[in-house]
Amino acid sequence: MWIVALALRRPYTFVVMALLIVILTPIVILRTSIDIFPEINIPVISIVWQYAGMQPQEMADRFLSNTERGLTTLVNDIQHIESIALNGRAIEKIYFQPTANLQMAIAQVTATSQQMVRQLPPGTQPPVIIVYTASSVPIVQIGVSSKSVPEQDLNDLTLNFIRTPLTTVKGVAIPYPYGGKSRVIAVDLDTQSLQAHGLTPVDVVNAVDAQNLILPTGTAKIGGLEMSVRMNASTQTVAELNDLPIQTKNGTTIYVRDVANVRDGFTPQTNIVRQDGVRGTLLSIMKNSGASTLDIVKEIKERIPRIAETLPQDVEIKTLFDQSLFVRGSINGVLREAAIAACLTAAMILLFLGDWRPTIVITISIPLSICVSIILLSALGETINIMTLGGLALAVGILVDDATVEIENIERNLA
Repeated sequence: MWIVALALRRPYTFVVMALLIVILTPIVILRTSIDIFPEINIPVISIVWQYAGMQPQEMADRFLSNTERGLTTLVNDIQHIESIALNGRAIEKIYFQPTANLQMAIAQVTATSQQMVRQLPPGTQPPVIIVYTASSVPIVQIGVSSKSVPEQDLNDLTLNFIRTPLTTVKGVAIPYPYGGKSRVIAVDLDTQSLQAHGLTPVDVVNAVDAQNLILPTGTAKIGGLEMSVRMNASTQTVAELNDLPIQTKNGTTIYVRDVANVRDGFTPQTNIVRQDGVRGTLLSIMKNSGASTLDIVKEIKERIPRIAETLPQDVEIKTLFDQSLFVRGSINGVLREAAIAACLTAAMILLFLGDWRPTIVITISIPLSICVSIILLSALGETINIMTLGGLALAVGILVDDATVEIENIERNLA
């Protein structure tokens, strides 16, 4: 073959190429995304609508019927739509044609959903758009627990003091935590007192909204300085909300405390997380498309100790699940298989042929072939994952067979 003739005429050229491959491989590995699964674009998008208290039949009539009509009119390449109505929630799963441009579909679905909000019941919030990918699985799960901190404060700490700093890690997507009790400022109305004073719940809501606010009022010039002026009527504590006036009748002022009680409460708890028998919260960390699992996990583990220093001493942060361990295990497995294959093949060649030169060729060629494969994978935009690593592991066996046959043929022809 011409490549063999070229190698014989210019051996140093191929030696330099081999050295370049060895040098480039670590650089390519550092720049290539490493993940557990390959990037597969699944042409499915889900839309989740929420409207608290609405019955499933009403969700189907007032949400699904209108939005399905709008989606089939304004969104291209739809194969079919599956919808389900639940209590206070409606879910639409849109299946696209295999040849559809998923990024364009996401943009069209988002724009259509925003337009449909105006045609839905008052108070409807924009929906949640969910895009399915093979790599949309948690890469890290963090458990937060404490024996003394209440669940309400634990949820607040996880949401505002742990989740917020971690969202700045490049390539992560972190949903709201599971477990704990979501904090709310609750106003418990006394219906009998309301009737006695001739008030309605709307009067209480309007009084709280109208007085618990901060308004900018412009600027004021004092000497050579121009200073901003604002009106601050917000309360500093929850108890102060009880002292807000509602109405004045016959010279008597009716306060919030006369018809209601304002307290620091929580929403009804719908999920519970326990860690070693202690109630806590669970934070699932996912990654965006194209990001490297190993880089994200490394950055998160570096930030957790700094975040823990800002929390109460009794709060414990523990990593419950780490997907990077599986990725590292797969990489180590391929490297181990390549090393074992090279050593066993070299030993076999040395034993049967009794020549050290073909032994060195075999020892170098197998790892070099894997290095070339990794460089080509990176050039094609692929990630290093269990599928590509599994393929490389299988290819090691073929390399062993091919190398053995080639060396034996060369030895036979030279003889």
